[in-house]
Amino acid sequence: MSDVRAQLGADIARRSAGAGASTLVCRVVDVTDTGGVNLLYRGALLLDVECSTAYRGRQAGDLVHVRPGVRPLVLWKVGEDPGAPDESSVRDIAREIAVDEDAVTAATWGTGGPPGSGWQTVTTTYVRKDADGKAQLYFQLGSVTDPSPADPGRAPKAKTISPTASGTWRGGRPDDYASSPTQGDWTGRGNRRGGWFYGAAIQNACSGRTVSKMTVSFARKRGSGINGKIPMNLFLHDYQNPPSGQLNLGSGPEDGLLRLSVGARGTATLPASWRSQLASGAARGLAIYASGRSEYGSFTGGKITISFSA
Repeated sequence: MSDVRAQLGADIARRSAGAGASTLVCRVVDVTDTGGVNLLYRGALLLDVECSTAYRGRQAGDLVHVRPGVRPLVLWKVGEDPGAPDESSVRDIAREIAVDEDAVTAATWGTGGPPGSGWQTVTTTYVRKDADGKAQLYFQLGSVTDPSPADPGRAPKAKTISPTASGTWRGGRPDDYASSPTQGDWTGRGNRRGGWFYGAAIQNACSGRTVSKMTVSFARKRGSGINGKIPMNLFLHDYQNPPSGQLNLGSGPEDGLLRLSVGARGTATLPASWRSQLASGAARGLAIYASGRSEYGSFTGGKITISFSA
């Protein structure tokens, strides 16, 4: 990496002596877990390059202007302002805030008792908590002169589940030499497999709800394998807690969900069949496995965000 940085400084010195150019355009390979980026420059990776606050909405694939030097700095992105307001995203944020602040999520009435469970009767008023702990009211009337407003049917707020444990296995048993879940074999001592564990938290969060989406976020550790992008070979597993013996793998691999260079962070959307298994408890967590050096890497994170439609 130091050779690439030196070449970058030499290039800008030559350009400045000629046409007076002060920046170079590079391609972003990944956004890192420190908020910087990995850049592709002259066919090589330039790692952990800092970014100015003018470079917003950072994403892999961006073309950016870079001020070279001993410590290169990404100045801005080529293209339209990524910070321009977007009505859809603003509405989504406002909706999330409204769900957080609501004291009452539904108020309906009719001549019969309310449907569902959990209602408590206060004379002719019923009250209960919904799945997000917000109050719901129902009013029983002797006769209806004005129809009840429709139940707003607001989808429950998304839930984020953090792993309660993680680890690595090699040779059919836990590998205490790996500090983070690891896939592949770098030293010739055998292929590793890693796993993230959530107890029953995923199934409990999904109980009684319709899951519309599940995403998971990871970061690739520095100093693990080649610097370039490698795929995370993701599997399901059915353990609530780390096993004392082999970590057996379930459905998978899904190797196209996420590819990361060292230090990079990313988020993947889990396949529909996987979210169904996790929501029902047929699967309990996520694992990684690879063979050999080419896809060797260690990863941290594992937070799963669950979105609901009902």
